[in-house]
Amino acid sequence: MKFARYKKNALPLLLLLALVAPGMVFSQDRITGRHFATRSEVIARNGMAATSQPLATQVALDILKQGGSAVDAAIAANAMLGLVEPTGNGMGGDLFAIVWDAKTERLYGLNASGRSPYSLTLEHFKKMGLKRIPSHGPLPVSVPGCVDGWFELHRKFGKLPMTTVLAPTIQYAREGFPVSELIAYYMNVATRTLEKFPGFKETYMTVEGRTPRKGEIFRNPRLADTLEKIARGGRDVFYKGEIARAIDAYIKRNGGFLSYKDLADHKSEWVEPVSTNYRGYDVWEIPPNGQGIAALQMLNLLEGYDIKSFGFGSKEHIHYFVEAKKLAFEDRARFYADPDFNKIPVRELVSKDYANERRKLINPARAARRYDAGNPALKEGDTIYLTVADREGNMVSLIQSNYRGMGSGMTPDGLGFILQDRGELFTLEEGQFNTYAPHKRPFHTIIPAFVTKDGKPFMSFGVMGGGFQPLGHVQIVMNIIDFGMGLQEAGDAPRIDHAGSSEPTGGRMTDGGEVSLETGFAYETIRELMKMGHRVGYGMGGYGGYQAIMYDAVNRVYYGASESRKDGQAAGY
Repeated sequence: MKFARYKKNALPLLLLLALVAPGMVFSQDRITGRHFATRSEVIARNGMAATSQPLATQVALDILKQGGSAVDAAIAANAMLGLVEPTGNGMGGDLFAIVWDAKTERLYGLNASGRSPYSLTLEHFKKMGLKRIPSHGPLPVSVPGCVDGWFELHRKFGKLPMTTVLAPTIQYAREGFPVSELIAYYMNVATRTLEKFPGFKETYMTVEGRTPRKGEIFRNPRLADTLEKIARGGRDVFYKGEIARAIDAYIKRNGGFLSYKDLADHKSEWVEPVSTNYRGYDVWEIPPNGQGIAALQMLNLLEGYDIKSFGFGSKEHIHYFVEAKKLAFEDRARFYADPDFNKIPVRELVSKDYANERRKLINPARAARRYDAGNPALKEGDTIYLTVADREGNMVSLIQSNYRGMGSGMTPDGLGFILQDRGELFTLEEGQFNTYAPHKRPFHTIIPAFVTKDGKPFMSFGVMGGGFQPLGHVQIVMNIIDFGMGLQEAGDAPRIDHAGSSEPTGGRMTDGGEVSLETGFAYETIRELMKMGHRVGYGMGGYGGYQAIMYDAVNRVYYGASESRKDGQAAGY
């Protein structure tokens, strides 16, 4: 619904929206908390898990209760999510994580994203006459980094054997589980695009030729077999053994380029998380090839305004947030890419001085139609999200995805999972940071986050949702720090999205884009934003999925929160 385009009969429509919209955000009349809060936070002493599926959360808690570490539980939950939520993740995708290690009292970052095939070249795309990489099929497939990510995390922080960690998912995959309403919906939607690809029907569709419906029992014995081989044989079974050979043969048979060598040469990378301080709190992200530093750039810009005094949902709150996003995403389109191929000015992009210069471009009374990317001086020197904390104080922030929901559609014979289509995010325009090249990591949308206060853990959190993720991260931070919300309230609050044409594939925003406001913002605010030149509308289902754990050092307890828009559950013991 595009407000700016309605002229005839607009007043009655808008008056109706003004009257109806606020009521639509009430889940029930609660005696405590903000009016949009759906439930209280979960509070526990010994451990906490927050994932996008209740069965995955319960698996994580079971692992914690067996003496597993937060990392053990996170791996177990991620494997389970690949089974019960194949619409968002799986071992055919990539993984990023930030881990707080209580023993060393520091954060560790893991980039477990895969690279493009050695044998696929930019020239090949040109010969095909393509202007962009297709979204599905064999061409956007890159090396799946998830499994290596599991084993890297486990090697450094695991306690239980992988046979124990993966056992719950193997059992559920063989015996089956009831499909939730939301996942049944997304699987059915995906079928329209993916059922033509070899292996998809056999893995995800019933004998009636459809995906499972709500409440029906879904089994994936192929996935159980694959996980069993990995649990017993380790990561090399996937990257150098029979699974790698099966992927190689399948891709070659179907006109693709991902090869055994691509898999055998893969390795994850431990990286230093990057941070900025926002009003006394250090917010941490993984550096590029992901988009995490866009959230840091936005926070630096917003720190220059008295956001708290404006109030949540005010025209100033939304205007400055949207303009900060526009500025950060122009830099995202220009600079964010594989650092092995480019000198990326990360520290300059997230510096306060750079933000101070860029902030001068924001007009407090008018929405910008376009911004140019900045020019920081180089100095030498979407998806599931889950978070787990254990009784020793370790915390994990983990995100994992196939991209575009279920991924490329390419479902290797007998393996029970789909390969990702992350390679679509390369640009085919020559001379860009993110231009396609062999054995290169594409720009990534999935980003885990962490917040520390005075060098101690404060919050592990993430917000799923493709390009929306930096916007989601910033809104959670603002809701908690600027607006004083609780952990669950911060996720339940109505969200702001902005869609422009500025993409990592080389596009530029030239028309100001469009602001999408979730139900719950006052019409008076919407009207003022339109007067400032913003195009305002409603989106559907594009506001991400949130999980978070906060540590209360005074009472020595964990607070957990989970997304009310999806199937998420936070639980502790």
